[in-house]
Amino acid sequence: MKTLNRRNFIKQSSLFTVGAGSMFTLAGAAPVYPGPAVTAKNDLNIIGPKEGFSPQIGTLVSMLNWMRDTILYPVKGMSVEDLDYIHDGNSNSIGAMLLHLAATERFYQLHTFEGRKWGDWPKEDVKKWSVASGLGDKARKNIKGHDLDFYLDALKEVREHSLAEFAKRDDEWLMKVDEDWPWGPTNNYCKWFHVCEHESNHNGQVKWLRSRLPS
Repeated sequence: MKTLNRRNFIKQSSLFTVGAGSMFTLAGAAPVYPGPAVTAKNDLNIIGPKEGFSPQIGTLVSMLNWMRDTILYPVKGMSVEDLDYIHDGNSNSIGAMLLHLAATERFYQLHTFEGRKWGDWPKEDVKKWSVASGLGDKARKNIKGHDLDFYLDALKEVREHSLAEFAKRDDEWLMKVDEDWPWGPTNNYCKWFHVCEHESNHNGQVKWLRSRLPS
């Protein structure tokens, strides 16, 4: 049986199939942590606990925030034509990759916050995110014609939901290990760090494409 590594997994997880599974909810809600935390207005470059989150979750949030700012910087001011640009037959557009990041984060929300198993997707999420998650030919044909705000709004909407859910949980939840995860035993911290690392990966692709835009 072929080993399912991280790259293969994220690729295969884009094939949304609505399975007959039940929805598991996490019992109870963790308290909101008032601090100690960095709360300065310009604290983007301070990795560490943040007000409103448990210490380790706050640290994770600071990393997610830093990476999101990093990937949005090179797309500032891009036109619809820039966002739709396809470099060759195997490339994804910058716009499609931005929507792909939102789709990936949504996958981990459903999995870690709602307890849904791989393939057990709500129909509305399948409709909204499956093309963006899978990228490739379908994305090249269907994800185009949108201005930058369309993609920024999608990323913002998904991220705001993540932050609201993180605030309900504690470090014990973050450290909880999933023994059945395809990569091997993996805790929620690693799963969400992968969301951050995934954006870092596409950040390089976005910058590569930007340097080759006809404009």
